[in-house]
Amino acid sequence: MDDILAKLQTMIAEQFAVGESDIRMETSFEDDLGADSVDLVELVMELEEEFDIGEIPEEELQQMKTVGDVVRYVSKNVK
Repeated sequence: MDDILAKLQTMIAEQFAVGESDIRMETSFEDDLGADSVDLVELVMELEEEFDIGEIPEEELQQMKTVGDVVRYVSKNVK
């Protein structure tokens, strides 16, 4: 999971113009990063490609509120 978190930190830092060290498991996309739906769609597309996990179902996406939620999802679904 540390490898997944490290990759996510790089991706999120680049997309949201924040420092990688500011991104932790409990970081909220909306509350801490100010992400809107367009930001999240872009991030999801990048995640699907980077981790080769296929398309993430809409109901799963709605439950991903923090970086930790994404790390756990990716770790369970990475091929």
